[in-house]
Amino acid sequence: MVAVDTSKCCDSKGPFVRRYIMPKKMFFTLVFLFVTLNECFGDDDHEMEEFLKREYSLSKPYQGVGSLGSSHWELMGDAMVTTDQVRLTPDMQSRQGAVWSRIPCHLKDWEMQVHFKIHGQGKKNLNGDGLAVWYTKERMQKGPVFGNMDNFTGLGIFVDTYPNEEKHIERIFPFVLAMVGNGSISYDHERDGRPTELGGCNAMVRNLKHDTFLFIRYVRRRLTVMIDIDGQHEWRDCLDIPGVRLPLGYYFGASAITGDLSDNHDIISLKLYQLTVLRSKKEEEEEEQEEITIPSVDNMDLLRLGQSDEGMSGLSIFFTVLFSMLGCVFLIIIGMVVYSQWNESRRKRFY
Repeated sequence: MVAVDTSKCCDSKGPFVRRYIMPKKMFFTLVFLFVTLNECFGDDDHEMEEFLKREYSLSKPYQGVGSLGSSHWELMGDAMVTTDQVRLTPDMQSRQGAVWSRIPCHLKDWEMQVHFKIHGQGKKNLNGDGLAVWYTKERMQKGPVFGNMDNFTGLGIFVDTYPNEEKHIERIFPFVLAMVGNGSISYDHERDGRPTELGGCNAMVRNLKHDTFLFIRYVRRRLTVMIDIDGQHEWRDCLDIPGVRLPLGYYFGASAITGDLSDNHDIISLKLYQLTVLRSKKEEEEEEQEEITIPSVDNMDLLRLGQSDEGMSGLSIFFTVLFSMLGCVFLIIIGMVVYSQWNESRRKRFY
């Protein structure tokens, strides 16, 4: 038996024990970082409340909404206020309504969280037509684009619940899409806005028991839209487009419309947050020199090209897959022929 001297490894001054002692400075640094991160990530609502711009927000109890001079928000058309929501349209045919902010927004960077609900008696694809959230130069104008005027100037985010273009069966409705107008661009109803859309995603938002939300962020000329419709309190990406140029001083609003088909289109809240974004001195100077007066989108032609690639018909997809399979078969045959010839030449060489 071999005797082992344990005095060295158990001594508080021994090298083994000393290796596991954390320096006090490092310990307190880690504690400080943990507390800081916990405050940042564990109390997001508190942080967001500090930047909530109530003058641009609409929420319960909707005090004075629609009354002259007593609210920051104004109703139009068939819109009405209840204790639970602002109903833009009831579940009735040929109705349209809207709610518009009276105050122009001069924030460079902002974030809008929309709590909404779409529900009605109609079955799938027997309902319509949808709602829109706006940031536009014009306000309080009735029209065919989800209850707002056509040829609008600014940004529109649409929740389209009825497919007008039947041949594009690959698109699932309801569908969320974005469009930027400069006052001369028309929304194409027959094609569900495809020629002018910046991007979008499907969103099954009708007749859900849980809450549904739309998230719109505009930071450094980048437009981001996300949705929370699964009842999991998680945002899902919908579109993310850089190079979106929106002037200051436009108005926020929401509108909806029904035709032969109908739905209840409700707004529970519109909450606008001011976002504080650090900019370099060079970026600030460039933005001051380049004042945006007309809404526009950089590289719009490339976006449309991508949409045309995505929008292939079923017949195009069939032939694409067919020719791809034929190409693979052709390459396999060539490979077999080459291998056979190589094997034959190898056999002759040895025999």
